[in-house]
Amino acid sequence: MKRVLILGAGTAGTMLANHLRRELSGDEWSITVVDRDNDHHYQPGYLFIPFGMYQPDRVRKPRTRYLPPGVDFIESAVLRVRADDSEVDLENGRVLGYDWLLVASGTRPRPDLTPGMADGGLWHTKVFDFYTLEGATRLHEALEAFTGGKLLVQLTDMPIKCPVAPLEFVFLAEDWFRKRGIRHKVDITYVTPLDGAFTKPVASHELGSLLADRSIRLAPDFALERIDNDRQMIVSYDGRELPFDLLVTIPLNTGQQFVIDSGLGDENGFIPVDKATLRSIAHENIFVLGDASNIPTSKAGSVAHFSVETFVPNFLEVVNGKPMTHSFDGHANCFIESGRGQALLLDFNYDTQPLTGSYPLPAVGPMKLLGRSRLNHLGKLAFEQMYWRLLLPGHKLPVPTLMSMAGKHEEE
Repeated sequence: MKRVLILGAGTAGTMLANHLRRELSGDEWSITVVDRDNDHHYQPGYLFIPFGMYQPDRVRKPRTRYLPPGVDFIESAVLRVRADDSEVDLENGRVLGYDWLLVASGTRPRPDLTPGMADGGLWHTKVFDFYTLEGATRLHEALEAFTGGKLLVQLTDMPIKCPVAPLEFVFLAEDWFRKRGIRHKVDITYVTPLDGAFTKPVASHELGSLLADRSIRLAPDFALERIDNDRQMIVSYDGRELPFDLLVTIPLNTGQQFVIDSGLGDENGFIPVDKATLRSIAHENIFVLGDASNIPTSKAGSVAHFSVETFVPNFLEVVNGKPMTHSFDGHANCFIESGRGQALLLDFNYDTQPLTGSYPLPAVGPMKLLGRSRLNHLGKLAFEQMYWRLLLPGHKLPVPTLMSMAGKHEEE
Protein backbone atom coordinates (compact mmCIF):
# COMPACT_ATOMS: atom_id res chain seq x y z
CA MET A 1 0.00 0.00 0.00
CA LYS A 2 1.44 3.35 -1.06
CA ARG A 3 0.90 6.23 1.34
CA VAL A 4 -0.05 9.85 0.57
CA LEU A 5 0.09 12.15 3.57
CA ILE A 6 -1.50 15.62 3.32
CA LEU A 7 -0.58 18.18 5.98
CA GLY A 8 -3.40 20.70 6.22
CA ALA A 9 -7.15 20.42 5.63
CA GLY A 10 -7.74 23.95 4.42
CA THR A 11 -8.63 24.90 0.86
CA ALA A 12 -5.71 23.21 -0.91
CA GLY A 13 -5.55 20.16 1.36
CA THR A 14 -9.27 19.43 1.09
CA MET A 15 -9.23 19.80 -2.70
CA LEU A 16 -6.23 17.48 -2.91
CA ALA A 17 -7.94 14.81 -0.84
CA ASN A 18 -11.03 14.89 -3.04
CA HIS A 19 -9.18 14.91 -6.34
CA LEU A 20 -6.70 12.18 -5.39
CA ARG A 21 -9.25 9.87 -3.82
CA ARG A 22 -11.09 9.79 -7.14
CA GLU A 23 -7.90 9.14 -9.09
CA LEU A 24 -6.01 6.67 -6.88
CA SER A 25 -7.22 3.16 -6.21
CA GLY A 26 -8.25 2.57 -2.61
CA ASP A 27 -6.76 -0.92 -2.83
CA GLU A 28 -3.33 0.45 -3.67
CA TRP A 29 -3.23 3.90 -2.06
CA SER A 30 -3.97 5.22 1.42
CA ILE A 31 -4.64 8.94 1.83
CA THR A 32 -4.33 10.58 5.25
CA VAL A 33 -5.03 14.22 6.09
CA VAL A 34 -3.72 15.88 9.27
CA ASP A 35 -4.83 19.16 10.80
CA ARG A 36 -4.79 20.70 14.27
CA ASP A 37 -8.60 20.92 14.59
CA ASN A 38 -11.84 20.08 12.81
CA ASP A 39 -12.82 23.67 11.97
CA HIS A 40 -12.67 24.64 8.30
CA HIS A 41 -12.93 28.41 7.94
CA TYR A 42 -14.13 30.24 4.85
CA GLN A 43 -11.45 32.87 5.22
CA PRO A 44 -12.79 35.33 2.59
CA GLY A 45 -15.73 35.73 4.96
CA TYR A 46 -13.52 37.31 7.63
CA LEU A 47 -13.64 40.52 5.57
CA PHE A 48 -17.40 40.86 6.01
CA ILE A 49 -17.62 40.15 9.75
CA PRO A 50 -16.39 43.59 10.94
CA PHE A 51 -19.22 45.26 9.00
CA GLY A 52 -21.96 42.93 10.24
CA MET A 53 -22.46 41.39 6.79
CA TYR A 54 -21.57 37.91 8.10
CA GLN A 55 -22.02 36.39 11.54
CA PRO A 56 -18.93 34.52 12.83
CA ASP A 57 -20.60 31.09 12.75
CA ARG A 58 -21.27 31.48 9.04
CA VAL A 59 -17.61 31.01 8.08
CA ARG A 60 -16.97 27.84 10.10
CA LYS A 61 -17.87 24.24 9.22
CA PRO A 62 -16.40 20.80 10.15
CA ARG A 63 -13.43 19.81 8.01
CA THR A 64 -14.59 16.19 7.92
CA ARG A 65 -17.82 17.19 6.15
CA TYR A 66 -15.77 18.02 3.05
CA LEU A 67 -13.33 15.10 3.06
CA PRO A 68 -14.40 12.12 0.95
CA PRO A 69 -14.98 8.53 2.11
CA GLY A 70 -11.78 6.55 2.05
CA VAL A 71 -9.64 9.40 3.40
CA ASP A 72 -8.39 9.18 6.99
CA PHE A 73 -8.46 12.38 9.04
CA ILE A 74 -6.20 12.81 12.08
CA GLU A 75 -6.86 15.76 14.38
CA SER A 76 -3.48 16.82 15.72
CA ALA A 77 -0.92 19.56 15.30
CA VAL A 78 2.27 18.68 13.42
CA LEU A 79 5.53 18.93 15.36
CA ARG A 80 8.04 18.34 12.59
CA VAL A 81 8.72 16.67 9.28
CA ARG A 82 11.74 14.37 9.17
CA ALA A 83 12.13 14.46 5.42
CA ASP A 84 15.22 12.24 5.27
CA ASP A 85 13.23 9.49 7.02
CA SER A 86 9.92 10.21 5.22
CA GLU A 87 8.19 10.53 8.58
CA VAL A 88 6.11 13.16 10.37
CA ASP A 89 5.94 13.60 14.15
CA LEU A 90 2.56 14.69 15.51
CA GLU A 91 1.79 16.54 18.72
CA ASN A 92 -0.37 13.65 19.89
CA GLY A 93 2.69 11.37 19.90
CA ARG A 94 2.00 9.51 16.68
CA VAL A 95 4.59 9.09 13.95
CA LEU A 96 3.30 8.86 10.39
CA GLY A 97 5.32 7.49 7.52
CA TYR A 98 4.69 8.45 3.92
CA ASP A 99 5.72 7.71 0.37
CA TRP A 100 4.51 11.11 -0.83
CA LEU A 101 4.09 14.17 1.34
CA LEU A 102 1.80 17.00 0.23
CA VAL A 103 2.20 20.10 2.39
CA ALA A 104 -0.86 22.36 2.35
CA SER A 105 -0.43 24.01 5.73
CA GLY A 106 -1.04 27.59 4.63
CA THR A 107 0.25 30.75 6.26
CA ARG A 108 -0.50 32.48 9.54
CA PRO A 109 -0.57 36.08 10.78
CA ARG A 110 2.18 36.84 13.32
CA PRO A 111 1.35 39.99 15.31
CA ASP A 112 3.89 38.80 17.90
CA LEU A 113 6.73 39.64 15.49
CA THR A 114 6.13 43.41 15.54
CA PRO A 115 6.98 45.29 18.76
CA GLY A 116 3.92 46.88 20.32
CA MET A 117 1.40 44.91 18.28
CA ALA A 118 0.18 41.76 20.05
CA ASP A 119 2.22 42.58 23.15
CA GLY A 120 0.84 46.12 23.48
CA GLY A 121 -1.94 47.26 25.74
CA LEU A 122 -4.04 48.43 22.78
CA TRP A 123 -4.30 45.00 21.13
CA HIS A 124 -7.97 44.28 20.43
CA THR A 125 -9.01 47.56 22.07
CA LYS A 126 -7.68 50.10 19.55
CA VAL A 127 -5.41 47.88 17.45
CA PHE A 128 -7.09 45.07 15.51
CA ASP A 129 -6.52 42.51 12.81
CA PHE A 130 -9.20 40.88 10.67
CA TYR A 131 -7.16 37.92 9.37
CA THR A 132 -8.39 35.76 12.25
CA LEU A 133 -11.96 34.99 13.27
CA GLU A 134 -11.37 36.40 16.74
CA GLY A 135 -9.82 39.59 15.36
CA ALA A 136 -12.62 40.15 12.84
CA THR A 137 -15.25 39.59 15.53
CA ARG A 138 -13.62 41.99 17.97
CA LEU A 139 -13.16 44.56 15.22
CA HIS A 140 -16.90 44.50 14.53
CA GLU A 141 -17.50 45.56 18.13
CA ALA A 142 -14.93 48.36 17.80
CA LEU A 143 -16.43 49.68 14.56
CA GLU A 144 -19.90 49.73 16.10
CA ALA A 145 -18.56 51.96 18.88
CA PHE A 146 -16.35 54.17 16.68
CA THR A 147 -17.79 57.66 16.21
CA GLY A 148 -14.91 59.45 14.51
CA GLY A 149 -11.19 60.15 14.44
CA LYS A 150 -8.16 58.83 12.58
CA LEU A 151 -8.47 55.34 11.11
CA LEU A 152 -5.31 53.70 9.77
CA VAL A 153 -5.51 50.53 7.68
CA GLN A 154 -1.92 49.37 7.66
CA LEU A 155 -0.11 46.56 5.82
CA THR A 156 3.07 45.46 7.59
CA ASP A 157 4.90 43.60 4.82
CA MET A 158 4.48 41.19 1.93
CA PRO A 159 3.77 38.38 1.32
CA ILE A 160 0.37 38.01 2.97
CA LYS A 161 -2.56 35.78 2.19
CA CYS A 162 -5.15 37.49 0.01
CA PRO A 163 -3.09 40.61 -0.75
CA VAL A 164 -6.15 42.56 -1.96
CA ALA A 165 -8.02 42.14 1.34
CA PRO A 166 -6.48 45.24 3.02
CA LEU A 167 -7.71 47.38 0.12
CA GLU A 168 -11.12 45.74 0.27
CA PHE A 169 -11.31 46.55 3.97
CA VAL A 170 -10.49 50.22 3.49
CA PHE A 171 -13.11 50.61 0.75
CA LEU A 172 -15.77 48.81 2.79
CA ALA A 173 -14.88 50.88 5.86
CA GLU A 174 -15.28 54.11 3.90
CA ASP A 175 -18.69 52.94 2.70
CA TRP A 176 -19.65 51.81 6.21
CA PHE A 177 -18.98 55.25 7.67
CA ARG A 178 -20.78 56.94 4.77
CA LYS A 179 -23.91 54.85 5.34
CA ARG A 180 -23.81 55.68 9.05
CA GLY A 181 -23.59 59.40 8.29
CA ILE A 182 -20.23 59.92 9.99
CA ARG A 183 -17.84 59.74 7.02
CA HIS A 184 -16.99 63.43 7.47
CA LYS A 185 -15.81 62.65 11.00
CA VAL A 186 -13.37 59.89 9.97
CA ASP A 187 -9.92 60.54 8.48
CA ILE A 188 -8.93 57.32 6.68
CA THR A 189 -5.36 56.50 5.62
CA TYR A 190 -4.17 53.39 3.82
CA VAL A 191 -0.60 52.66 4.93
CA THR A 192 1.57 50.31 2.87
CA PRO A 193 5.25 49.38 2.48
CA LEU A 194 4.68 49.33 -1.29
CA ASP A 195 5.32 52.36 -3.48
CA GLY A 196 1.66 52.46 -4.51
CA ALA A 197 -1.73 51.00 -3.73
CA PHE A 198 -0.84 47.57 -5.20
CA THR A 199 2.11 45.59 -6.48
CA LYS A 200 1.60 45.93 -10.25
CA PRO A 201 1.56 49.22 -12.21
CA VAL A 202 -1.83 49.07 -13.98
CA ALA A 203 -3.68 47.76 -10.92
CA SER A 204 -1.82 50.17 -8.65
CA HIS A 205 -2.89 53.12 -10.81
CA GLU A 206 -6.54 52.05 -10.93
CA LEU A 207 -6.75 51.32 -7.22
CA GLY A 208 -4.80 54.45 -6.27
CA SER A 209 -7.26 56.53 -8.28
CA LEU A 210 -10.14 54.91 -6.45
CA LEU A 211 -8.55 55.73 -3.09
CA ALA A 212 -8.26 59.36 -4.17
CA ASP A 213 -11.86 59.40 -5.43
CA ARG A 214 -13.03 58.23 -1.99
CA SER A 215 -10.85 60.80 -0.17
CA ILE A 216 -8.77 58.04 1.39
CA ARG A 217 -5.17 59.10 2.04
CA LEU A 218 -2.35 56.88 0.80
CA ALA A 219 0.86 56.58 2.83
CA PRO A 220 3.27 54.53 0.64
CA ASP A 221 6.77 53.23 1.41
CA PHE A 222 5.91 52.96 5.12
CA ALA A 223 7.92 50.07 6.60
CA LEU A 224 6.50 49.47 10.07
CA GLU A 225 9.07 49.16 12.86
CA ARG A 226 6.80 49.25 15.90
CA ILE A 227 3.55 50.48 17.40
CA ASP A 228 3.86 53.09 20.14
CA ASN A 229 0.91 52.22 22.38
CA ASP A 230 1.44 55.09 24.81
CA ARG A 231 1.20 57.75 22.09
CA GLN A 232 -1.10 55.80 19.72
CA MET A 233 1.38 56.06 16.87
CA ILE A 234 2.77 53.70 14.26
CA VAL A 235 6.48 54.25 13.67
CA SER A 236 8.38 53.38 10.48
CA TYR A 237 12.02 52.38 10.23
CA ASP A 238 12.84 55.78 8.71
CA GLY A 239 11.33 57.57 11.72
CA ARG A 240 7.99 58.65 10.27
CA GLU A 241 5.05 58.54 12.65
CA LEU A 242 1.31 58.36 12.01
CA PRO A 243 -1.22 58.83 14.84
CA PHE A 244 -4.40 56.78 15.09
CA ASP A 245 -7.61 56.49 17.04
CA LEU A 246 -8.29 53.08 15.49
CA LEU A 247 -5.65 50.93 13.81
CA VAL A 248 -6.52 47.99 11.58
CA THR A 249 -3.28 46.16 10.91
CA ILE A 250 -2.33 43.25 8.68
CA PRO A 251 0.51 41.59 10.59
CA LEU A 252 3.51 39.83 9.15
CA ASN A 253 2.58 36.46 7.64
CA THR A 254 4.83 33.41 7.93
CA GLY A 255 4.66 29.70 7.25
CA GLN A 256 3.71 27.27 9.98
CA GLN A 257 6.02 26.62 12.92
CA PHE A 258 6.55 22.95 12.03
CA VAL A 259 7.87 24.03 8.61
CA ILE A 260 10.43 26.26 10.32
CA ASP A 261 11.31 23.62 12.94
CA SER A 262 11.76 20.99 10.23
CA GLY A 263 14.22 23.12 8.27
CA LEU A 264 11.99 23.00 5.19
CA GLY A 265 11.26 26.71 4.85
CA ASP A 266 12.99 29.90 3.80
CA GLU A 267 13.48 32.87 6.14
CA ASN A 268 9.71 33.44 6.19
CA GLY A 269 8.82 29.79 6.71
CA PHE A 270 7.66 29.14 3.13
CA ILE A 271 8.91 26.03 1.35
CA PRO A 272 11.04 26.56 -1.80
CA VAL A 273 9.55 24.70 -4.76
CA ASP A 274 9.79 24.58 -8.52
CA LYS A 275 7.15 27.15 -9.42
CA ALA A 276 5.90 25.15 -12.43
CA THR A 277 5.55 21.72 -10.77
CA LEU A 278 5.28 22.73 -7.08
CA ARG A 279 7.80 20.02 -6.22
CA SER A 280 10.13 20.69 -3.31
CA ILE A 281 13.57 21.83 -4.38
CA ALA A 282 15.17 19.73 -1.64
CA HIS A 283 13.04 16.55 -1.53
CA GLU A 284 11.63 14.74 -4.56
CA ASN A 285 8.77 13.09 -2.67
CA ILE A 286 7.41 16.38 -1.26
CA PHE A 287 5.06 18.74 -3.09
CA VAL A 288 3.69 22.00 -1.67
CA LEU A 289 0.24 23.38 -2.50
CA GLY A 290 -1.60 26.54 -1.52
CA ASP A 291 -0.04 29.26 0.62
CA ALA A 292 2.74 27.14 2.13
CA SER A 293 5.16 27.46 -0.80
CA ASN A 294 7.35 30.33 -1.95
CA ILE A 295 5.91 30.61 -5.48
CA PRO A 296 5.90 34.24 -6.74
CA THR A 297 2.15 34.77 -6.99
CA SER A 298 -0.67 35.67 -4.61
CA LYS A 299 -1.38 33.55 -1.58
CA ALA A 300 -5.05 33.14 -2.39
CA GLY A 301 -7.76 30.53 -2.74
CA SER A 302 -7.82 30.89 -6.52
CA VAL A 303 -4.12 30.00 -6.67
CA ALA A 304 -4.79 26.91 -4.55
CA HIS A 305 -7.60 25.97 -6.92
CA PHE A 306 -5.67 26.43 -10.17
CA SER A 307 -2.46 24.90 -8.82
CA VAL A 308 -4.22 21.78 -7.54
CA GLU A 309 -5.87 21.27 -10.95
CA THR A 310 -2.43 21.47 -12.56
CA PHE A 311 -0.74 19.34 -9.91
CA VAL A 312 -3.06 16.32 -9.97
CA PRO A 313 -2.25 15.14 -13.53
CA ASN A 314 1.43 15.80 -12.85
CA PHE A 315 1.26 13.68 -9.71
CA LEU A 316 -0.41 10.82 -11.55
CA GLU A 317 2.38 10.95 -14.10
CA VAL A 318 5.23 11.03 -11.60
CA VAL A 319 3.91 8.15 -9.44
CA ASN A 320 3.74 6.08 -12.62
CA GLY A 321 7.36 6.84 -13.41
CA LYS A 322 6.63 9.34 -16.18
CA PRO A 323 7.89 12.91 -16.60
CA MET A 324 5.51 15.67 -15.53
CA THR A 325 4.01 17.39 -18.57
CA HIS A 326 1.84 20.07 -16.96
CA SER A 327 3.10 23.47 -15.83
CA PHE A 328 1.43 25.84 -13.39
CA ASP A 329 1.56 29.44 -14.64
CA GLY A 330 0.83 31.21 -11.34
CA HIS A 331 -2.76 31.94 -12.37
CA ALA A 332 -4.71 33.98 -9.82
CA ASN A 333 -7.97 35.85 -9.95
CA CYS A 334 -9.76 37.68 -7.18
CA PHE A 335 -12.59 40.10 -6.59
CA ILE A 336 -11.89 43.38 -4.82
CA GLU A 337 -14.83 44.82 -2.92
CA SER A 338 -14.93 48.57 -3.56
CA GLY A 339 -18.00 49.58 -1.56
CA ARG A 340 -21.20 51.07 -2.98
CA GLY A 341 -22.34 47.52 -3.83
CA GLN A 342 -19.61 47.11 -6.44
CA ALA A 343 -16.36 45.20 -6.88
CA LEU A 344 -13.40 44.92 -9.24
CA LEU A 345 -11.85 41.74 -10.62
CA LEU A 346 -8.17 40.92 -11.14
CA ASP A 347 -6.82 38.10 -13.34
CA PHE A 348 -3.07 37.57 -13.67
CA ASN A 349 -0.20 35.05 -13.47
CA TYR A 350 3.57 34.86 -13.02
CA ASP A 351 4.29 36.79 -16.20
CA THR A 352 1.24 38.99 -16.80
CA GLN A 353 0.12 41.74 -14.45
CA PRO A 354 -3.57 42.48 -13.80
CA LEU A 355 -4.98 44.28 -16.85
CA THR A 356 -8.26 45.89 -17.81
CA GLY A 357 -10.73 44.02 -20.02
CA SER A 358 -13.49 41.42 -19.69
CA TYR A 359 -13.59 37.95 -18.11
CA PRO A 360 -13.88 35.10 -18.82
CA LEU A 361 -15.02 35.78 -22.42
CA PRO A 362 -13.64 38.52 -24.70
CA ALA A 363 -16.02 41.49 -25.06
CA VAL A 364 -18.89 39.46 -23.57
CA GLY A 365 -17.45 39.10 -20.09
CA PRO A 366 -19.72 39.26 -18.21
CA MET A 367 -17.18 40.30 -15.54
CA LYS A 368 -15.16 43.52 -15.84
CA LEU A 369 -11.44 43.38 -15.17
CA LEU A 370 -10.13 46.27 -13.07
CA GLY A 371 -13.48 47.98 -13.47
CA ARG A 372 -16.14 48.44 -10.82
CA SER A 373 -19.47 46.72 -11.38
CA ARG A 374 -22.45 45.38 -9.49
CA LEU A 375 -22.01 42.01 -11.21
CA ASN A 376 -18.48 41.66 -9.84
CA HIS A 377 -19.85 42.29 -6.34
CA LEU A 378 -22.55 39.66 -6.83
CA GLY A 379 -19.88 37.28 -8.09
CA LYS A 380 -17.89 37.83 -4.92
CA LEU A 381 -20.93 37.02 -2.78
CA ALA A 382 -21.89 33.99 -4.90
CA PHE A 383 -18.42 32.52 -4.54
CA GLU A 384 -19.19 31.52 -0.95
CA GLN A 385 -21.60 28.80 -2.11
CA MET A 386 -19.31 27.82 -4.99
CA TYR A 387 -16.54 27.39 -2.44
CA TRP A 388 -18.46 24.95 -0.24
CA ARG A 389 -20.35 23.10 -2.98
CA LEU A 390 -17.91 23.01 -5.90
CA LEU A 391 -14.37 24.10 -5.04
CA LEU A 392 -13.70 22.04 -1.91
CA PRO A 393 -15.22 18.82 -3.31
CA GLY A 394 -12.92 19.21 -6.31
CA HIS A 395 -15.52 19.86 -9.00
CA LYS A 396 -14.60 21.77 -12.14
CA LEU A 397 -15.42 25.48 -12.11
CA PRO A 398 -16.41 27.28 -15.35
CA VAL A 399 -13.12 29.20 -15.63
CA PRO A 400 -9.84 28.19 -17.34
CA THR A 401 -7.10 26.70 -15.17
CA LEU A 402 -4.34 28.50 -17.06
CA MET A 403 -4.60 32.24 -17.57
CA SER A 404 -5.78 33.42 -20.98
CA MET A 405 -5.03 36.78 -22.60
CA ALA A 406 -8.45 36.70 -24.29
CA GLY A 407 -10.40 39.82 -23.42
CA LYS A 408 -7.48 41.60 -21.80
CA HIS A 409 -6.19 45.01 -22.87
CA GLU A 410 -2.40 45.07 -22.99
CA GLU A 411 -1.21 48.47 -21.77
CA GLU A 412 2.11 50.18 -21.46
